[in-house]
Amino acid sequence: MTTGPRARTAERRGWWIDGLEAAIWLACACGIALMIASGGLLAETATDWFYTLGRALGIVAAVLMMTQVLLASRAPWVERAIGHDRAIARHTRIGPVAIVLLFVHLALMTGMTGIYDGRSFVEQSLSWSNYGWFMLFAQIAAAAFLIVFVTSVAAVRLRVPYERWHAVHMLVYVGVAFAVPHQFLEGSTFRSGGLAWWFWAALWTASIGSFVVFRLIRPLVLLRRHGLTVESVDARPDGSTTVTLTGRDLARLRASAGQFFLWRFLSPGLRTQSHPYSLSAAPGDRLRITVKASGDGSARVRALEPGTRVLAEGPLGVFTHATRTRESLLLVAAGIGVTPVRSMLEAAPSGDDITVVIRARSRDEAPLLDEVEALAAERGARLEVLLGARGDTWGTLEQPAAVRELVDRPGDTDVYICGPRPWALAVEADALAAGVPRDAVHREEFGW
Repeated sequence: MTTGPRARTAERRGWWIDGLEAAIWLACACGIALMIASGGLLAETATDWFYTLGRALGIVAAVLMMTQVLLASRAPWVERAIGHDRAIARHTRIGPVAIVLLFVHLALMTGMTGIYDGRSFVEQSLSWSNYGWFMLFAQIAAAAFLIVFVTSVAAVRLRVPYERWHAVHMLVYVGVAFAVPHQFLEGSTFRSGGLAWWFWAALWTASIGSFVVFRLIRPLVLLRRHGLTVESVDARPDGSTTVTLTGRDLARLRASAGQFFLWRFLSPGLRTQSHPYSLSAAPGDRLRITVKASGDGSARVRALEPGTRVLAEGPLGVFTHATRTRESLLLVAAGIGVTPVRSMLEAAPSGDDITVVIRARSRDEAPLLDEVEALAAERGARLEVLLGARGDTWGTLEQPAAVRELVDRPGDTDVYICGPRPWALAVEADALAAGVPRDAVHREEFGW
């Protein structure tokens, strides 16, 4: 068991992660308890029980929707606890469950209300708008959620360009905004005011407020405060492009080596798109990113003009030295995943025991390899460059790779991995099999 400042910091971070997850189910339990306190279990018939079940599922779905919005809000307390990529992964997993529960809630409430009022399911569905504008809004919300659910199915999503899918996915926030009023104006638990009303008002304010503040307002504040602009654009022989950005008082961003920002370049063809690019150098009085073309947005980066203004959301991610738990460090990268690894190597404390592994098809296709080699030599880090076709391991045919052969003490080593997801998962599995503790494996998601 490793002790010391790094281990204690990791332990505190683990408490935050556990606390955030526990808060979801605590909110569900409190919501249902408030429903019961308002008379929600005074049921005598099967119809009453199904009606009550519909209300309970609506409460759980509402909490999960709040959680989705909060996880995607870029709120600092979420980002520091679990990191942006894992927050979005949880957002993605929770989304389908929340939408399914919402539709079960809608079906039960429609069916049971129809029985109470002597209407068929279809008749009741068509009559919801007669209850008030807020129920019409709820129906619009249901349509938005259905579109998001269908377009988020993997088979559909993989056939749709990211930019188009993301635009459609934003309908989930339209759905949330249109669904909230009916909860307060139609839900019998909330109409009478009191503790339940304030409980839900506080939760929705925290969730939607975080989204508005950190997704909409903060990027504009950063643009005004720091005046981020493109200073230079350098095309590299391997096909990547390095963009250097300058601005005012960039230290106030509190960015760390290994983190990334969501960049929106205010130039034709890019101003409507926001893309995640990691810092490819340790932050200072300038910020630097290196991008390799993998879609329309990244391909247009090469055509950026110096002086282009930039909206930035961040810094994001926990792929940094601050999340280290052990004394030794293994940095593993493939392709353009080298960018956070290169910046972490540059910012590594003097005297650290560091091993760096770079995986690429060929030297000509390896971004920033010359810089990594120079930094490794300067810091006394061991460097392994694996070039060639894919083999049976996460290495190459000619150079198989295994974590247990790269580090002397796997149990006392932090492993940071960035690259294409299937490859990164293979490295992670190998690290765990070699004896690296799970909390010492840090994998940056690389894709959407």
